Amino acid sequence: MPLTLEQYIERIHERPDLVWPASPKIEPPKAKPALPKLHIRGVMWTVYGTLVAISQGELLFEHPQDFVTEAALDKVIKEFKMWQSMSRKPGAPAAYLRELYRKALQMLQLSGGERYPEIPAERIWDDIVKKLQQKDYTFDAAIYGSLADYVQKIAYFYHASIQGVGPYPGAVTALRGLTRRGITQGLLTDGQCFTPGQLQRCLRMEQADVHLDELIASDLRILSAEKRARKPSETLFRAAVQALARKGLEPAEVLHVGSNLTRDIAPAKRFGFRTALFAGDRHSLVATPEQLRDPACRPDALLTELPQILELLP
Repeated sequence: MPLTLEQYIERIHERPDLVWPASPKIEPPKAKPALPKLHIRGVMWTVYGTLVAISQGELLFEHPQDFVTEAALDKVIKEFKMWQSMSRKPGAPAAYLRELYRKALQMLQLSGGERYPEIPAERIWDDIVKKLQQKDYTFDAAIYGSLADYVQKIAYFYHASIQGVGPYPGAVTALRGLTRRGITQGLLTDGQCFTPGQLQRCLRMEQADVHLDELIASDLRILSAEKRARKPSETLFRAAVQALARKGLEPAEVLHVGSNLTRDIAPAKRFGFRTALFAGDRHSLVATPEQLRDPACRPDALLTELPQILELLP
């Protein structure tokens, strides 16, 4: 049986021959928690910058430093044995693959009419692999599955190679504590097909026996890549409202937790959610004093540590 995406993520991080970027150093900003009691029945989490610490604070398609992106692409070429099917142009193989990558990314960015579009990362690699297949490129379907499965695994491998990730302290404590209190949990986040698997891996770095399915309902995982729209798009928040309604939950009964006032908190408030700003890391926190005073952006609660969310419950 081919590996699932989640199994693949676990498997490749066990290999001693692969080196990954280090987990980012967490630097708490100067902030004081505000923890009023809130009558909520559900929590919708942002992943990157809230549950998962990530270098640069959010998921990127290319690293700001060119040599990091090129090193990751070179790693992809070797791991997935692409070189034999690549054109023999002057220059390093990674430079040629980067040209293919950028062309595919730009083409996808120009498609669709969404105001805040999101690109599914696997579609970039689908375009690249199909070009390579014109030159007799093959892959092992017994290990990787179908082409659709394969490009998802390449997408994870590439993104994990350009950005280090790790859990924020107390993430598992917060998630498990809410579950024990009977709080329904979901994701409302900018994320890719591999985000749930990456989240589970990060949580297991904190506690090895974590199973994401036991904490966060699979039908409440609203990911930007699946909706082709990223925050603060109404498309994403409207999808969350609809998914919660199927669970019998209204936005006023649900707390949305994020670290960006403009992209997380303000649109959530417009849709009637209760809101909590996570101010646990200056690399992901996006909030100004002016925004915090603005009623349209001001959150109902401010967390400096994730387990503080349990103190919001009556």
